Amino acid sequence: MGLCAIIETGKAASVGGVMIHIVPFEADLHKAVLSDIWLRASMQAHPFIGEATLREQQPLMEDVYLPMATTRVAVKDGRIAGFASLLKDHIAALFVDPTAQGQGIGRELLDHAARGREQLSLEVYLHNRKAVEFYERYGFVIESRREVDDQGQPFPNARMIWRRP
Repeated sequence: MGLCAIIETGKAASVGGVMIHIVPFEADLHKAVLSDIWLRASMQAHPFIGEATLREQQPLMEDVYLPMATTRVAVKDGRIAGFASLLKDHIAALFVDPTAQGQGIGRELLDHAARGREQLSLEVYLHNRKAVEFYERYGFVIESRREVDDQGQPFPNARMIWRRP
């Protein structure tokens, strides 16, 4: 299926006069691009983890995390600009191409994830202040903190919750 056909089947929103289409993840079409976005955005947002570790984790993103989640892809101006992966009401991943950040794509992905839900949760590295502030602006609040990440590394995480007002 070509990109035009994918766009026609997705949900669209106008942000600043530009259409952002949210479409379902299709591994054959999206996996390589989403993996690239994940890596570049992670290197920018999580430099404390280190490039070598992120590159080691990349196959897990491609072959485990993306397939097990419900993933939606943001398409802007005919190109993939970001994605959000959910496990029920938990946002397991939300990444926007670094060249497309600040253009409403992350907010549209959150809006799409929130539709029909009373609450959402996520975990975020506290060193990633830009992401913490983005989620706080959306209405997420820190529910709990822990001093190590899922790999046991000393990178503090916060669990954040959003509840429908």
